[in-house]
Amino acid sequence: MAALSANSRRDMEIRRYPALAYVLVPLAALVLQAWLSFVLGRFAWFDLPLVVTVYFALGRRSPVQGTLMGAGMGLFEDALTTHAIGVNGIAKTVVGFLAASVGIRIDVENLTIRLVLSFLLSLLGSAVYIFVYRGLLGLNLQWSWLTELFKAIGNSLFAMVLFPLLDRLQIGD
Repeated sequence: MAALSANSRRDMEIRRYPALAYVLVPLAALVLQAWLSFVLGRFAWFDLPLVVTVYFALGRRSPVQGTLMGAGMGLFEDALTTHAIGVNGIAKTVVGFLAASVGIRIDVENLTIRLVLSFLLSLLGSAVYIFVYRGLLGLNLQWSWLTELFKAIGNSLFAMVLFPLLDRLQIGD
């Protein structure tokens, strides 16, 4: 009986957005990320597509949709860079799946929980990216855990600003 109420609770709390939001928000994140990476170079301590992936995966609470969102965002981001195609796709796929899986089990309405999840998922995404790039592909990648920590902090701070703005796009029941 408890399992049935948990499923119905989860179904009631799934966030819904206008169809254009699913297209325009990720597109804007990809364009801004490409432009800011060009302008700021190595000082771009945030990953806008990752933050958008985490937001929609937490809100929709569907591991399949989180996985597809992460894969799509990562592959499109890879297409805009000179790095190996698919590395960001793999990292963001893992992050999208885990964000949606966590969103099913805990209440993600709290801004503090969202902040901590954004930080941890950003670190996880960086670790997966580095593992795939260096470990599996055997390519040379200059990286530093301090830089990845700053990127995770930047992603979390950006998420604190972006998440409440995106909450306004939510369709009420």
